[in-house]
Amino acid sequence: MNFDFTEEQEAVRDLSAQILAGHATVERVKAVEASDDRIDRELWKALAAANLLGIALPDDAGGSGFGIVELCLLLEQQGRVVAPVPLWATLVLGAAPIAQFGSPQQRERWLPGVVNGDTMLTAALAESGANDPMVSSVVATRDGTRFRLDGTKPSVPAGHVADCMLVPARVAEQAETLGVFLVETGADGVERERAITTNREVVTHVELDGAPAELLTTGVDAIGWIVDRALVGLCATQVGVAEAALRMAADYASNRRQFDKPLSTFQGVALKAADAYIDTEAMRVTMWQAAWKLSEGRDAGADVLVAKWWASEGGQRVVHTTQHLHGGLGADVDYPIHRYFLWGKQIEDTLGGASATLARLGTVLAGAKR
Repeated sequence: MNFDFTEEQEAVRDLSAQILAGHATVERVKAVEASDDRIDRELWKALAAANLLGIALPDDAGGSGFGIVELCLLLEQQGRVVAPVPLWATLVLGAAPIAQFGSPQQRERWLPGVVNGDTMLTAALAESGANDPMVSSVVATRDGTRFRLDGTKPSVPAGHVADCMLVPARVAEQAETLGVFLVETGADGVERERAITTNREVVTHVELDGAPAELLTTGVDAIGWIVDRALVGLCATQVGVAEAALRMAADYASNRRQFDKPLSTFQGVALKAADAYIDTEAMRVTMWQAAWKLSEGRDAGADVLVAKWWASEGGQRVVHTTQHLHGGLGADVDYPIHRYFLWGKQIEDTLGGASATLARLGTVLAGAKR
């Protein structure tokens, strides 16, 4: 299915594809996965030099002033090559909310560093025992003009390299008030424990014990703004993962011969590939529908959840199918298709899997608060 992008958007997509594919070769990704922090810093600097890290940031921060659609084009290309760089964590979870809600001082403090590649950001949206990123057990207590945070947050993406993280928390004096706070990861009262995810990236489990924090914004609507974009960003990445995995499976099945015929000519193979194609296109359509609505400032709550459901449910079917179509080779953890399988499974459950997303969608459609 074709989508009508502007010439500028096509240029963003093509430049992203060129830089990411040029750096994230199979050998390079494998080497980065074996490194300590598992971040391709050479690629990160190349993205910064092309101003792609500032693609959705305002002009006054050195960015290009584009929005969520252009950011999704970048993330889709990352998914195609499963490039180990924290684009989603830094640009979507961290920089976008600061650009939207931050004070002039906060924007000046963090955004120029993101644009030039010196600063990495993240957000602690996951919650232990809950699949709803709108929930937080962290408590913020006022301390003069600032706050101190207490609580734990699991699986913070790129938390081991991030300079600052956004943390949703309940304000102690106002139990019903939710806020989003900026916490410098190297501050006193912040303890980070490394963990390895399904797709071999590093996350951190964070313990906050009186950690100094600065208020970014308050309100359920503001947190919803952040969560919507976080979910759409995951969907865009998953579209790239699924499309690339399906292309690899198609190429393999077309060249692999059984009984002196290409594997792709067998009905069972063709039907599985066709189903994976339909899933991929459904993921693409729902993702762009949600991204477009967000870019236009429309209510996209239900559309975002529909897109995330497809990214979870359809995405896991695609990566299972594409791995299966590779036969025994698909079980080789050193073969590239297995890496796409791992990325697809990781995205599937990040910020809620298919069942949790469907339950949240039902709540939204029923007219209750999400």
